[in-house]
Amino acid sequence: MIFRSTFKRPIVIVGNGVRAANAVEYVHEFYFKTKIPVLTTMNAVDIMQDACKIGFIGVYGNRAANMIVSQCDLVISIGARLGLRQIGHIKECFAPNAHLIRADIDPHELSRDVKENEEKYLIDAKEFLQKLLNENIPMFEEWNSKCFAVKKLLSNYDKEIGNLCLERISSILPENSIVAVDIGQAQCWAAQSLNLKGMKGRILIGGSYGSMGCGLPYAIGACIAEKEPVFCITGDGGLQMNIQELQTVVSEDLPIKIFVINNKALGKIYEIQAGEYDNRMLITTEESGYKVPDFEKVASAYGIRAITLHNYTEINTLSEWLKDDKSCLINLIVPQANTLLPKLNWNEREMKPLLEHDVMEQAHRLLCE
Repeated sequence: MIFRSTFKRPIVIVGNGVRAANAVEYVHEFYFKTKIPVLTTMNAVDIMQDACKIGFIGVYGNRAANMIVSQCDLVISIGARLGLRQIGHIKECFAPNAHLIRADIDPHELSRDVKENEEKYLIDAKEFLQKLLNENIPMFEEWNSKCFAVKKLLSNYDKEIGNLCLERISSILPENSIVAVDIGQAQCWAAQSLNLKGMKGRILIGGSYGSMGCGLPYAIGACIAEKEPVFCITGDGGLQMNIQELQTVVSEDLPIKIFVINNKALGKIYEIQAGEYDNRMLITTEESGYKVPDFEKVASAYGIRAITLHNYTEINTLSEWLKDDKSCLINLIVPQANTLLPKLNWNEREMKPLLEHDVMEQAHRLLCE
């Protein structure tokens, strides 16, 4: 037996191995059968969407998800490598009050210990989930409700303009959309704040599979494969890496809808230079040598309809553009100083910026009562 009834605050963490094993539907079945909260890694963030989504864990993970991990008493990790980007540099801080069960098909991943006395299963994710589904596991509706209450409590924190842009984009996407996401700040904002309607959509996220500029090629491949409109979330830096592929969009008459989150900076590197190198910028901002073209004019030159918006609230006016079978590019200007929040630094125990003490206490009470 894998699950023991002594646990009161269990969670499941799923990684991209679940997708590779064609086991996503089993995760959903397990969730609705037990109401055990399911968190994800960044690469698997699309497995739990709509009303089932709490968020993903890790260095740039959703604060509520990381807080739930810190207070749970059981972690069942399925197809997730639990690397440094997910558990942080101080392993003792990862689920400090919990027993850990890990299921992975890769023996090399399991050869690395995350916690003392963890249970390890060298097994395919689908087979492991089938075993769980055959066990007599009670419902955890009350615990699940507490986790979603914490998510609601923290819903107005850690909101940069980038997050608000992705929330607004989410609101106008059709159900079960396919979204391709580039590397950089746009990737993290999408993982944090892009919430698809329905449970069958896809967020094709760069993760460690592609380099900066992969967003548009991902969208092209997905659009050709699925023969339906695909939405691309990219940054000004990422688009310039493969901007010539706009011609492929036109030549193949692909209904790809491109959102450029344009802060006129190489935002992720800009953040590092600002925070770690005393604001010594090099080819990351306009002042330090990085330049951005007028993407509206570039797209128009290729024959793609395009528009520039200076306020994310104007995205709603373009909902009709997202419903037809034509390509488009929406150049969304956002402030340069638009950082990723929250963040867990390697040698720290709390995500920054710190929450107010009373909010932190309220969240802990919700989870631990």
